[in-house]
Amino acid sequence: MLESLLVPTGIVALAEIGDKTQLLALLLAARFRKPWPIIAGIIAATLANHFAAGAIGSWVASLFSAATLSWTLAASFAAVALWTLVPDKLDDDEASQLKRYGPFLTTLIAFFLAEMGDKTQIATVMLAAQYPHLLMVVIGTTLGMLLANVPVVLAGNFAAERLPLALIRRVAAAAFAALALYAGYEALKLSGLL
Repeated sequence: MLESLLVPTGIVALAEIGDKTQLLALLLAARFRKPWPIIAGIIAATLANHFAAGAIGSWVASLFSAATLSWTLAASFAAVALWTLVPDKLDDDEASQLKRYGPFLTTLIAFFLAEMGDKTQIATVMLAAQYPHLLMVVIGTTLGMLLANVPVVLAGNFAAERLPLALIRRVAAAAFAALALYAGYEALKLSGLL
């Protein structure tokens, strides 16, 4: 059960660094200068978004055999590993159009929308399909989002000043690649090829 929490936390925290939602957190912190409503908005948006994504992942897992699911997860994690290497860009209009709603509601709406189809949402679907404890996966992915975004909100561009973004992106890609290899290994075992 602990693995269902810790792996999603680590994966999403790494994948989120340099992501458009982290850029969005930086933009919101600079515009509103009220960190706690922004952090509360991030928590609410992420829980809602990742719970829906996790529910889809759990549902998808019930549709396939263990071997088919492992092959699908291996391919999906490999794809996300490659996707993680591509830098995200933030459309400045995403946040500026919502600014009139205040820091909490602006963050809630902007983060929820920014996460739609984002690599961390896709990762949540895949992790929920892989791990049996949906609630722990959602808590883990939400903690990962907070680990990556709260320092940005509280201290500005702290992580980017201390670590090269390219290195962080490569570490996140390596983590997804490791998950792809693990899922592929499990698929080989379940298929009777090992």
